[in-house]
Amino acid sequence: MGIAKLIAWLRGKRAVQAVPDALWRETLAALPFLARLSADEEARLRQLTEAFLAEKEFTSAGGLELTDAMCVSIAVQGCLPILNLGLESYRNWVGIIVYPDEFIIPRSVEDEFGVVHEYDDVASGEAWDGGPLLISWRDAQMAGAGYNVVIHEFAHKLDMLGGEADGIPPLPRGLLRERWEAALSAAYDDFCSRVDAAEARGAEFDETSALDPYAAESPGEFFAVMSETFFETPEVLRAEYPQLYDQFCRFYRQDPATR
Repeated sequence: MGIAKLIAWLRGKRAVQAVPDALWRETLAALPFLARLSADEEARLRQLTEAFLAEKEFTSAGGLELTDAMCVSIAVQGCLPILNLGLESYRNWVGIIVYPDEFIIPRSVEDEFGVVHEYDDVASGEAWDGGPLLISWRDAQMAGAGYNVVIHEFAHKLDMLGGEADGIPPLPRGLLRERWEAALSAAYDDFCSRVDAAEARGAEFDETSALDPYAAESPGEFFAVMSETFFETPEVLRAEYPQLYDQFCRFYRQDPATR
């Protein structure tokens, strides 16, 4: 057995530790959208969270003192999308790095003339294909009103199971790719048109919609932002893009609006 495989095997054998009852209740109380869960769903989410904590490795950066409460909060939110998909959906990566606030990521982009432009990007979250997931704890604490950086980045991880984060994750049997692409494209095109129209009027898009205009950045970001909405304020997504909501129900195997 190679070293990499041995390390992975040993990590998989790490003992699962129960989340203390008091910490579990405190975590749920701070995340009101979890109140939708049935008793059975909550119990399964707790088991999944405990298995996730045993498998993944949390580290801190930027001087943050990492606590059990932080790790459990992030794990619970990250496990909600895979409640009926299983922990295998988060395979091939291990690390979660938690920053106290937004952090800087060096970027480089090559333009059409072959010139490379380097700049620093301020981020609240980042998911790297095959690598760690980065989270701003300050932003993670804003969960509960339609903005959820944790679910956003974990949705990117699901998307990346199929390669580039393009809004088309590997789909389960019975969910046709053509229907997924049609629903996603139609909603994305309409959303971008609405954002553009708001900008042309000199107005803020969020004055007329509860959806985050950042979703217009790309189909991959649209999928991640709509996943935030799906789990936190599902009635909003169902009202604005019912066909996309239906596809999300089929993909995540959950229907949050009817809980």
